[in-house]
Amino acid sequence: MSKPIKIGVVGLGRIGMTVHKDCLKARPDKYEVVAACDLIKERYEKYQAEFGCRGYDNIEDLINDSEVEVVDIATRSCDHYKHAKMALLAGKSVLVEKPFCETYEQARELIALGSQPQGPKVYVRHNRRLERGFTKVNEIIDSGILGEVYEIRLARNNYQRRDDWQTIKEFGGGQLLNWGPHIADHAIQFCGGRYEAVFSDIKRVAAVGDAEDHIKIMLKGVNGRVVDMEISGGVAIKTPEYMVYGTRGTIVSEGKNFRIRYLDPDVELPDIKANPETPVEGADFGSQEALVWKEELIEMPFDPHETEEIWDYFYESYRNHKPYPITSEQALSVVKLLEDVKLGTEFAK
Repeated sequence: MSKPIKIGVVGLGRIGMTVHKDCLKARPDKYEVVAACDLIKERYEKYQAEFGCRGYDNIEDLINDSEVEVVDIATRSCDHYKHAKMALLAGKSVLVEKPFCETYEQARELIALGSQPQGPKVYVRHNRRLERGFTKVNEIIDSGILGEVYEIRLARNNYQRRDDWQTIKEFGGGQLLNWGPHIADHAIQFCGGRYEAVFSDIKRVAAVGDAEDHIKIMLKGVNGRVVDMEISGGVAIKTPEYMVYGTRGTIVSEGKNFRIRYLDPDVELPDIKANPETPVEGADFGSQEALVWKEELIEMPFDPHETEEIWDYFYESYRNHKPYPITSEQALSVVKLLEDVKLGTEFAK
């Protein structure tokens, strides 16, 4: 067994004090938290009590800690680029919480710094690439029972008069940089890895800050698919997270389960020709065909939003040089899409 990664966590707020802390604690064979950093003393003292690590109130001291191999960056969105660059220039590899960066140029710079053969590496925690609901949808699509998939709708919505820092532009707030990287990553994968056209509209509906909380993005993928994304804090009735349309069937998510309706693959469809003649009086819309449908409800025995495995992939990639599921090019494409969305949309203050 390879030795644990000696990791320093920077930013002990909502994500650092919950998901990062819990996932690291659950893997003592893979991670040893040797340092923690936050501006608020009580926060790094909690890490010290839990892990027996050193505590710092500034990132420079954590980066200069000779025992820290990897800097886990979980600070505010506006600081990811700055903090990751500091660590990389000091020779420390980084694991960066989403959003990777606020701009495409920032992301390109970090990837260049983290791509030298003998230098530190940069990893982006797009953990929802491993979301079990996403992988199940891809599994169903790949089975072929839906025929050719031509449109996919992705939605994450609710109604909330949100008022934390993630509603303030100055700190990198807004749903474009909050939920946006997750769903953008899914959408690009559904598009075949690249998109040829994009439409976007963003606005503020219910949040009380100055950043957007309602996003509509439509992509045309290189594979011909249209992917319709909606991320919103202004929708009072939630819509399905996934709707997948194929030439032979459809998937609709229902809570944690998936309902599928598709044409029976064992029943051959007859060859029907379009009739150019005027329909007889009282006729319906052409010949009535008795289609044979199959319906399934796939009950997920686990949380479809589970993504903790990203920590295992990161360990294997950093320590044992195995492929990391999110490549630098893929992380860069997400930042580019979010920048295209922002540049292509007029958002009234």
